[in-house]
Amino acid sequence: MDRFPNYIGPAAFGVKIGVVIPGMDLVQEIVELVKKCVEDGLIDNGDVLCITESVVARAQDNFVTLHQVAAEITSKLQIRKDSRLGVVFPILSRNRFAMILKAIAMAVPHGEVVVQLTWPSDEVGNQIIPDEIMQELGKSYYDIITEAEISGRELLHPITGIDYLQLYREIIQAEGAKATLFFANDPRVIADYNCDGVIAADIHTRNKTKNALQGLVENLISLVDINSDPQEKAWSEWGLLGSNMSAGNKLKLAPKNGTEFVNQVQSSVKRATDKHIEVLIYGDGAYKDPSTGIYELADPRPVFGCTSGFEGVIRKGIKYKYFADLAYAQGKSAEEIEAELKKLMQDGNENEQLLEGTTPRQMADIIASLADLVSGSSDAGTPLVVVKGFLSPEK
Repeated sequence: MDRFPNYIGPAAFGVKIGVVIPGMDLVQEIVELVKKCVEDGLIDNGDVLCITESVVARAQDNFVTLHQVAAEITSKLQIRKDSRLGVVFPILSRNRFAMILKAIAMAVPHGEVVVQLTWPSDEVGNQIIPDEIMQELGKSYYDIITEAEISGRELLHPITGIDYLQLYREIIQAEGAKATLFFANDPRVIADYNCDGVIAADIHTRNKTKNALQGLVENLISLVDINSDPQEKAWSEWGLLGSNMSAGNKLKLAPKNGTEFVNQVQSSVKRATDKHIEVLIYGDGAYKDPSTGIYELADPRPVFGCTSGFEGVIRKGIKYKYFADLAYAQGKSAEEIEAELKKLMQDGNENEQLLEGTTPRQMADIIASLADLVSGSSDAGTPLVVVKGFLSPEK
């Protein structure tokens, strides 16, 4: 390759693409960009092409209006406009949940929305009750905290400065419904409110929440059950999970048929360039910000679809620095150590001591998280990310 000589290790770079609009042939657009990369010596066999979920969903025109969401909630739960609707464990997010909450309130404009929040932070690490207030209240983890108990206190998010308790109350009331909000980490508390229907709004713990409520709440669904019907024009296997707010009182759903899309890209690239690459659709990266404690994965998973080359592929390897220290202590030279390392890697050594400290993880999740870090959500304009040096090029 012209641009990546053999002394360069794993690498990732973004590829710029124009504005993607509904109905665009995104596969062909991607193929043309890959052809340019191949001509410039930037892509070879075994590389991974990562495509952000947002452009895939946009090209699919995978949008629903809030009225459609409200109508589906009404239908799924068989509730009336004056019903009491429970919402358990939503995350604190204007982008991810505020619009969903608006649609929930629209379903019961003459009723009540009861929101149960976790504390001191939500599922993905957004703090809602500061440490000093927790100490003042003297509450333990499984205690219930009412709005009255925190009345007069500011619950500002440490990063956005938003008081989500106030925001969520205002969203519900703006649709005409009564708003009741409280904090409790035990999902079973919602059963005490005798709701006509309950929505488990958490992301990664939704099945655990639903299991805890079985037998206590009869009319129960989760966000994955809403807007997930493949008979509709806009839908996703993930329902409302992975959705984002969009313009005009709409939500952009996660991509639909992700595996079908990545397979199409892979085969089209092969025909056009004779290069065999793996392809994945990525969402939020799976990492935790050490400064804020926020876990970035607000999507149900980092990968919304990937080609078969990722099946069963776990990233693990020799603890390079440990082996180097061990061999050096045995009196071996740098040249001897490098030769032994090369042989060990070629032989696929599975010595547990040498693997110590290299936690095995799904390769697809690692690469998707890397792609998310490279592209970000700013104005870089690189919804495609090429990742090199992680998978074997032997195809």
